[in-house]
Formats: sequence, structure tokens, C-alpha cells
Amino acid sequence: MNSRRYYIVLACALIFISIVLFIIDYLIFGDLRDNLFYLFQDLAFLPLQVLIVGIVLERILAQREKEEKFQKLNMVVGAFFSEVGNKLSSVLIDASDKKEEIINNINVRANWKDIDFKRAINYVRQDNQTGFDKIDLPQLKSFLISKRSFLLALIENPNLLEHESFTDLLLAVFHLTEELETRPSLDNLPDTDLIHIALDIKRAYQYLVVQWLAYMQHLRTNYPFLYSHYLRIHPFQPNPSAIVV
Repeated sequence: MNSRRYYIVLACALIFISIVLFIIDYLIFGDLRDNLFYLFQDLAFLPLQVLIVGIVLERILAQREKEEKFQKLNMVVGAFFSEVGNKLSSVLIDASDKKEEIINNINVRANWKDIDFKRAINYVRQDNQTGFDKIDLPQLKSFLISKRSFLLALIENPNLLEHESFTDLLLAVFHLTEELETRPSLDNLPDTDLIHIALDIKRAYQYLVVQWLAYMQHLRTNYPFLYSHYLRIHPFQPNPSAIVV
């Protein structure tokens, strides 16, 4: 309400100043006809000025602000992969029954272009056959619980709501953490429960890899030095190593 009142007062003040200046101009030069001519000429171009300033310029500034915010959000995405994502990816890929096929399809290389990232993302999204039967559930549970505070801090960040795909990833990982944590024991679970957990793992895996590929594509365009580092250490390759050879 106070904000609305402020704009009303501001509008009235500006209109009053315009009237005063118009009267002063008339009193000094005494040419009402020319004053009215230029007044209506300015009014004729007012809609165009509104279009340029109020719509076009505003959109340009909003788009720039959105891009700057997206850049900052990608710093949070990078922190997630450094703290949780890379290790989780390594655990999942090692437990996969299609490890070699996955590596062949999503092993990001230095010469990858946008079309390669698009192909890899489509592969992950359409892959409904990958299983994680070899996964050590107690180990996975222990790792995710150890990162619980970090995940909660990310989820509580209101700015992440604008990064929908990353929010979906966080919720999928957090849900998997809760599923594992709320079971007193992960031994001798019935097949129906194992199937349920497998679906949660698969969901987290797909969100994780798709977001990782999008993040790598972002680094390739904006931060080549970080891209070079991640190319050497990411888990979707046979022998990850930070050493430059």
C-alpha cells in the first residue's frame, strides 16, 4: 500500500512540475501556439517512447538480470557436484549393470559440441533399462545422510526455485535419502520394497546425469578452465584423474 501511495504522489508531483514549467515558458515567451504545437508533438511520440523504454528496454534488462542470476545459480550447482554429485555419480555408475555403455554415451570430451550434449541428454532420458542391482545400499545411505545438512541448505535457498531442473534433482536426491534413512534396516528387504528403492535410485540418477551434462555444457561455454578440470575428474570415464597428461 505504501509503495502504491508513493507512485501516486510521484506521478502527481511530476505532472505538477510539467504544468509549472509550461506556464513559466508561456510567461517568458508568450507563444501559446508554439507551446501547444510542441506539446502535442511530444505526446504523439509518447506511445513509441513507452514501447521502447517500458517494454523493449525493460525486457533487455530483465533478460540480462536473469542471465546474471543463472550464472550465480550455476555456482551453487558446481558446489553441489563438488560436495555430493560427483561422488554420488561414481557410486551409481560403479553399481550399474550398463557401466560401459553409459560411459560410451556420456563420457564428455574436450571436442564435444552442443549436439553431443543434446544426444547424451536424450540418451539418459530415454534409458529405461539401466539397473543398479550391485549397489551397496547401506553405503549409499551412509553417504547421503552425511550430506543431509548440505542438501537441506541448498533446498532452503529460495533463488533455486528459478532453476527448475536443479530443484528437481535436489528433491529426487533428498527423497532417496529419506527413503533409505526411514528404514530401520536395509537387509532382507522384500522384492517389492527393493523395486521401489530401485525406482527412486533411477529417478535420482537420471536427474543427476542430465543436470551434470547441462552444467558441463555451461562450463564449456563460460569457464573453459573449470571445464578442463572436470573433463579429467568426472566419473563417467574409464580412469578419471586430475593429472594432466
